[in-house]
Amino acid sequence: MSNQTYYGPDFGALQAQDPEIASVLLSELERQRNGLQLIASENFTSPSVLAAMGSTLSNKYAEGYPGKRYYGGCEEVDKVEVIGNERAKSLFGAEHANLQAHSGASANVAVYQAFTKPGDTVLAMSLPHGGHLTHGSKVNFSGKWFNIVSYGVRQDNELIDYDELRDLAIANKPKMICSGATAYPSLIDFEKVRSICDEVGAIMWVDAAHFIGLVAGKAIPSPVPYADVVSFTTHKVLRGPRGGMILSKAEHAAAIDKAVFPGMQGGPIMSNVAAKAVALKEAATPAYQSYAKKVIENAQELAAGLTDHGMRAVSGGTQTHLALIDIRSTGVNGKVADERCGNSGITLNKNSIPYDPESPAVTSGIRVGSPATTTQGMGKAEMRQIADLISRAIKDGGEEAKAAAIRSDVKALCAKFPVYPN
Repeated sequence: MSNQTYYGPDFGALQAQDPEIASVLLSELERQRNGLQLIASENFTSPSVLAAMGSTLSNKYAEGYPGKRYYGGCEEVDKVEVIGNERAKSLFGAEHANLQAHSGASANVAVYQAFTKPGDTVLAMSLPHGGHLTHGSKVNFSGKWFNIVSYGVRQDNELIDYDELRDLAIANKPKMICSGATAYPSLIDFEKVRSICDEVGAIMWVDAAHFIGLVAGKAIPSPVPYADVVSFTTHKVLRGPRGGMILSKAEHAAAIDKAVFPGMQGGPIMSNVAAKAVALKEAATPAYQSYAKKVIENAQELAAGLTDHGMRAVSGGTQTHLALIDIRSTGVNGKVADERCGNSGITLNKNSIPYDPESPAVTSGIRVGSPATTTQGMGKAEMRQIADLISRAIKDGGEEAKAAAIRSDVKALCAKFPVYPN
């Protein structure tokens, strides 16, 4: 590598050495720039987060924890992890933080390992009603290794049925109760869940993967004061690198750390730990708090716009960054809508709605999110435009000429709010 000091990624070198991969990176950048990114679990990180992810910290093996590593030469990466831990505790008011989990699913594995053993009973949200794979899917470790009892939403208002949750908890005496979801647009009553956990002696676990960024921005109530443990991803509204994180009460710190390493994974990805620390610093700013509030406002405006086009927002709208939309009125199912929107330059996902008559592979709904478009600087007026574009794509996107016209309009809108303009 000659005598040059190497500080970070060099795209010019990548282009020269591996033009095939370099071209994919460039084409993906163009895809992000020219299309609408409405996946609720995606966002655009800052250049600073990207720089940390591509840094020389990637070269260091650091099994263990600061001051207690299994390898030498960890003096500098120790500093990064300590800084990140302190930033997480300060931002969320948590007693303990662990930044090592490679993903949200990995963080959830660690939670199960810290508080349960195979065969134990765990209450978690039903997947068809918005839960996650790690909340009990039969094809996931959670459904294979644990006795998962699922709770859901009421059919009349599509909100969590806390009476059902309490009845199930009393009847099944779970070791742990999980709240949190991937497709639930309303707020969760953490105080009520805490009281149920206390009544049956269960660990209160909140999987905050989707909404933790809104908590960081002080836009919605925090689960941290109530929960024994909170797990989440860092790459959604929080706008960090792809990865996971765990917060817990001090009394559970040792169990959580042991479950992550050596219980669940080996060495941490120190470049990602650094990037998480960068994102946490960004999330502690007034600018980020303003962003988090705008994310919710934009999601509400997008849901209202789609409602005006004859579709139905599940539970009457949204209080978070995502909206779940029942599109049966269009005569198109979720699978077809997903495909048509994709062909029109709009990236979103098909999604089951509560009590969905269609299979999960087809669905009667779509899920839309506002984190990425809000990062670009779009506001309420643009959300109304996006609702119109989605409606056009669902109804007409099956015809290539009409899809091309929609793509052109999408590209024109995105050009006003460029992604990574430099």
